Amino acid sequence: MAEIYYTSGEFARKAHVTLRTLRYYDKENLLHPSARTPGGARLYTNEDLVRLQQILLFKYFGFSLSEIRELSLASTDASVLLQSMRIQRRLLSERAEEIREMQTAMDETIQMMEEGSRIEWSSMLDLIHLTSMEESLKTQYVNTSNIDARIRLHRDYSVNREGWFPWVFRQCGLKEGMRVLEIGCGSGALWTENAGRIPASVSVELTDKSEGMVRAVQRDLGSDPRFSFRVFDAQDIPEEDGSFDLVIADHVLFYCEDVPHALKEIARVLAPGGRLAAATYGKAHMHEVTDLVQEFDPEIVLSADHLYEKFGLENGAALMTPFFDDITCRRYEDAIEISEAEPLIAYILSCHGNQNRLLLDRYREFREFVMKKVKDGFHITKDAGLFLGKVPGRKAGA
Repeated sequence: MAEIYYTSGEFARKAHVTLRTLRYYDKENLLHPSARTPGGARLYTNEDLVRLQQILLFKYFGFSLSEIRELSLASTDASVLLQSMRIQRRLLSERAEEIREMQTAMDETIQMMEEGSRIEWSSMLDLIHLTSMEESLKTQYVNTSNIDARIRLHRDYSVNREGWFPWVFRQCGLKEGMRVLEIGCGSGALWTENAGRIPASVSVELTDKSEGMVRAVQRDLGSDPRFSFRVFDAQDIPEEDGSFDLVIADHVLFYCEDVPHALKEIARVLAPGGRLAAATYGKAHMHEVTDLVQEFDPEIVLSADHLYEKFGLENGAALMTPFFDDITCRRYEDAIEISEAEPLIAYILSCHGNQNRLLLDRYREFREFVMKKVKDGFHITKDAGLFLGKVPGRKAGA
């Protein structure tokens, strides 16, 4: 079948763009005509139309023309394109949130002015900053997208081939008939990545304070009768005393406002001799990522808090001691070696700090900065592990 060719005018009308746009995309090496007439006039094909539609779609999504060119849409690896889309979606979400916060701040300022109140401008700026950090933390766990970005970085670029979730599963020592509670189950990766190793007669209750998280996990595991699902906060567990043989808290406890209270609740719902497996990280964990973003912009803070100070490898055992016996700490020996920018950028954007607002209008510059940093290989320290503690036998009448 003969190829169909369109003149510039026909092609522009078909694609709903101007002739000026076509000339500009040709000049910018985004879309060259497939052929030319003997007199030099541009000729386009249906394949060119598909290419142009891709360019227009990604331009609508907020990609710059240079970024679209670099993606090489006609031949790019699908995983690179998908990662770029995830990053851009994250930036668009942050921009929408920033606009909502600006509207709220403006409404408050207008109200104060209408009431004749004195406006403390420095206090208003501090309030906006704190609100932004708080909202960022709240929206981290509405669904699994941010957790998935972190999991992908660790899964695809870690040195330890066993993987974090198989390692944690092995430390838990599940046996037939055990009653298991996981608080803060996140994406459910602990179970989906170890599906073939789960004993047949265990019962596992997967919980999270985010309803979106629980829905996502239920979609993956809801057909398995060993699993049940509930939404609640780890600091207020709606279960009877002694209901479980094992409680798993994987990078969860440091998010609790009152960590000792959460530990007391966990101990309460464990049967005598039951165990807590609580994973966390230490001060040195992934410090190179923080160093990287602060070299680009010292104002960037990837986390509003040093979470390891609330429950980390350095202090976890001391916090558990009032409620648990036989406490041991097992370290996960690992590191990340990466030479690709996009997975690292996706991880950075998934953190619950102020980075996305500071990078919204500098993303292209930041991407080029990260690409230069990682092109010859980039090492990231991992300092993570897991505490195991046992509930002491209860005295009669206790």
